[in-house]
This record gives sequence, C-alpha cells and structure tokens, in this order.
Amino acid sequence: MLKLLLDEHISLDVADALRRRSRLLVIHWMAEWEGGEFLGKEDSACLLEAAKQGLTLVTYDRRTIPPLLKIWAEESRRHGGVIFVDEKTISPADIGGLVRALIQLFKETGKWDWTDRVYFLRR
Repeated sequence: MLKLLLDEHISLDVADALRRRSRLLVIHWMAEWEGGEFLGKEDSACLLEAAKQGLTLVTYDRRTIPPLLKIWAEESRRHGGVIFVDEKTISPADIGGLVRALIQLFKETGKWDWTDRVYFLRR
C-alpha cells in the first residue's frame, strides 16, 4: 500500500491538500514526521526509518538520492520506495499540479507493494 513521506523541500500545502483530497492516502510531511527528528539528517537515516514504517519518499532530490539507492541495491538493502519529481515536469511552486499527479498515482498504484520501487512522477 502506498503511504507517502514528502521531503522537507515539498510545501506543507501539498501535504494538506493531499489530506483533504483523499482520506485513504497516508501522508507524512518530513517537518512533522517523527516530531521533525529527521529534518537535516542524512538521506540514509531518513530512508531507513521510512522503510521500517513502510513509507515511500517523494522528493525532488535527484542529486543525492539516486547514488544512495545504487549503493543500497549493491548491498541488498531494502527501502520503502522513492518517487522522484522533476522540477521541469512539475515545478515545486505548482502545488496543484503535484497534488493532482500524486492523487492520480495513488489511484493507479495505491495497492502496489512499493518496497524497493523507484518511480518518476509525471503529470
């Protein structure tokens, strides 16, 4: 089941809008998740805890997360899934566009097992 962890660079407005649009979709925003304990922490710590909780990370970070996922794959380490958003496809300022894309993704793939899955979100 798809349960989302929105990284700290995604607006709280996105989390709030997702919560209003779908009561079935579990949404955590990094700044609120675990009392904000993971703000500014290493990506590996966030991904590890997210995996323990069955959460899939939604992020615009295509600089540090992909190399980490490669290392984890080589070490046979599991993660809860990662959904990458490209700034050129959906701008971080396009809150409505990101919300619509995530809701559509949930409708299409919400029941999938997201363990070790990597997905590139599109409009």
